[in-house]
Amino acid sequence: MIGFIDDHRGVYGLEPQSGSRPICKVLPIAASTYRAQAARRRDPAQLPARARRDAALMPEIERVFEENFRVYGVRKVWRQLKREGQDLARCTVARLMRGMGLQGVIRGKPVRTTISDKTAPCPLDHVNRQFKAPRPNVLWVSDFTYVATWSGLAYVAFVIDAYARWIVGWRVSRTTHTGFVLDALEQALHERRPLHRDGLVHHSEALSEPADSMREESALAFRSVGGPGRSLVAGSHCGTD
Repeated sequence: MIGFIDDHRGVYGLEPQSGSRPICKVLPIAASTYRAQAARRRDPAQLPARARRDAALMPEIERVFEENFRVYGVRKVWRQLKREGQDLARCTVARLMRGMGLQGVIRGKPVRTTISDKTAPCPLDHVNRQFKAPRPNVLWVSDFTYVATWSGLAYVAFVIDAYARWIVGWRVSRTTHTGFVLDALEQALHERRPLHRDGLVHHSEALSEPADSMREESALAFRSVGGPGRSLVAGSHCGTD
């Protein structure tokens, strides 16, 4: 955004002018914030201490990563820097490596929990990435992930009420079958008992079959599952639009 303002401030200006609105009044940024960021770009000494520390650490992290054939992950990069006398936290290395796009090699086969089927019909997006709700039982967000255990992978499905970020339904399974995902949704319905036609929206990612297929009795509760960044309005128990 700072670069965009630099490119167009000569046309629109930062201060109010006759016949035009200043660019900072249109964009979600205050003129003082822009001036502070621009001053930091001109003089790195004005950057916050954390930003200066990050700028010094990033070349060291990249050096360790490259010297070890780009296979070291966060833990090994952090331990190598500690051996070299760097005093830093593991979470700092994780944050900077994530920002730099560096990732170590993972042993074993990567686990994919979401496999989208682009040919399947997908509902409209009723949320538009705005995960906020004015009251309970207005927006539910669901997903599932996995947890590595000594006996194998455990898959966890959960439904969260966006109003209070409260988990209202969850299930654990050893496999990614349709039933355990639907069980989490049904538990949320049983726990909250939303009113009929009260406008409840359920937001989730699109999965390929058989994860998108639903049992006949569950279709009354949730019509389908939306795509990435999409959502749906809950069915018979909660109202449709």
